[in-house]
Amino acid sequence: MVEPPAPRSIRSFVIRRGRTTEAQERALGELWPRYGVEFTPEPLDLDALFGRRAPRTVEIGFGAGENLLALAARHPERDYLGIEVHPPGIGRVLNALAASGLANVRLSGHDAVEVFASQLPPDSLDEVLILFPDPWPKKRHHKRRLIQMPFVRCVASRLRSGGRVQLATDWAPYAEHMREVLDACGELGSLATDAGFMSSGGERAATRFERRGRRLGHEVWELAYRRR
Repeated sequence: MVEPPAPRSIRSFVIRRGRTTEAQERALGELWPRYGVEFTPEPLDLDALFGRRAPRTVEIGFGAGENLLALAARHPERDYLGIEVHPPGIGRVLNALAASGLANVRLSGHDAVEVFASQLPPDSLDEVLILFPDPWPKKRHHKRRLIQMPFVRCVASRLRSGGRVQLATDWAPYAEHMREVLDACGELGSLATDAGFMSSGGERAATRFERRGRRLGHEVWELAYRRR
C-alpha cells in the first residue's frame, strides 16, 4: 500500500472571496445534508454512500460543475464524487442536482489531498479527473501546485488496476511539469503518443476556465494515464 501524503501546511488553493448568491447559500444549508460528504479521517464506504456498487469517478476542482453535471447526466450507470473548496461552486451544483434529480453525484468541500489520503480507500476508483488546476505560475509558488509526486502516487493507489487519471491545463509550463511528474510515477503508464499529450476534448464538457483560456488564445494540453 502506498503511504498517503502527510497533511500539508502549504495548500494548492486559496479560498476566493467570490459572492455567494442567496440561492447558493440556501442550497449549502438545505441541500448539503442530501448530497454533501463531510470530511473525517476515516475511509468512506462508497457503496453505502451511493447506495449501490458502480464504476466511480472523482473530479478534483469541479468549479461551476459544468463537466461534473454533464458526465453524471450522460452516465447514470456511474457514480461521481466532486471535490471543490469554493462555496459558490458547491452551492450552484447543489441547486442543479436538486433541479435535475440526478442521484449519482456526491460533493466534498475539503482539500482533495486530504480526501484522497484519508477518505478514499485503495483500489476504489475507476477514474480521476483533474481539469485546469491552478498552475501557480510564479516560481516561488510552485510548491503550491497540486501535481506533486506524493499526491500522484496517492491518486494512483486509489485507482483500480486499469483505472485512469485524466488531466488538462492551458498553461504550457505546468503541462510539462505534470507530464514529467506522472511519467516518473511507476504505477502509471501514459495513454498518449510519444509527445506525451492527448488530443483535446473527449467527452468532457468545457469548463468556464477552459472557455476563458480559449478566448484568450491559449492552447489546451491533455494527459491521460492508466494504472498498471
